[in-house]
Amino acid sequence: MDEKDLLAERFEAYRPHLRAVGYRMLGSLSEADDAVQEAWLRLSRSDAEDIGNLGGWLTTVVGRVCLDMLRSRGSRGEEPLDTVQVPDPLVSDVDGADPEQQALVADSVGLALLVVLETLAPAERLAFVLHDMFGVPFDQIAPMVGRTPAAARQLASRARRRVRAGAPAPDPDLARQRQVVDAFLTASRGGDFDALVALLDPEVLLRADTGQGATREVRGPAAVANQALLFRAVARFARPVLVNGTVGILTAPDGEAVAIMGLTIVEGRIRTIEILADPARLQALGLRT
Repeated sequence: MDEKDLLAERFEAYRPHLRAVGYRMLGSLSEADDAVQEAWLRLSRSDAEDIGNLGGWLTTVVGRVCLDMLRSRGSRGEEPLDTVQVPDPLVSDVDGADPEQQALVADSVGLALLVVLETLAPAERLAFVLHDMFGVPFDQIAPMVGRTPAAARQLASRARRRVRAGAPAPDPDLARQRQVVDAFLTASRGGDFDALVALLDPEVLLRADTGQGATREVRGPAAVANQALLFRAVARFARPVLVNGTVGILTAPDGEAVAIMGLTIVEGRIRTIEILADPARLQALGLRT
């Protein structure tokens, strides 16, 4: 095996980790893959023998690439966003995700958390993701964002407060989550408004990305229950799946996905609902059942 093949083999060992970094930074599977590929190109043009910690070097490169990609989105600069699209969901059977998907969602990176990350300014997101999710020290993050280590720490702290406020931790018991999802499907199929309301948290928030303009947001049990009643026509084609590691819903008439619903269930009630129903994005994900 020549040196280039050996380097490629070492890089492939880090690919799942690097893809996880890219996914948390970008919320897009295709863009995460692009960032990882760019990291490989930069590595192949570098003198690998001078890199003492290859994993750390690659994590930093992917972080920098993702930061540039975030900054280029819609000329947003460093300002946070108020409304964002639903990130790419990771869907697997309720029996469990494959090893690569397990690496992507190892830290319970649900859709609700990714949506909150989308609202952060790029530098805040980088500081939070790299430090809080991957343990990168602030003295390594600081030059990436052009700040001092203390300022980088403040970026992560601000991001952490927004994450805690906007992304509640789901119930850890998948069996209890499944009970709530089954009850939600039963109530939706039966058109039972009162049963739907009873399953929803008083502060429930629904976000829906249909590909037709900005992401739609609906708040409150009554309004969200009314939206669920509109789902009745296709509810018989829906089934429970794992969406980013928690129990959600895949709707697929004729075997082709038309909607993916990620749920955050807290204390037996649904707190957030993230719906991806953009036909183009669903087709790109290649989901079938």
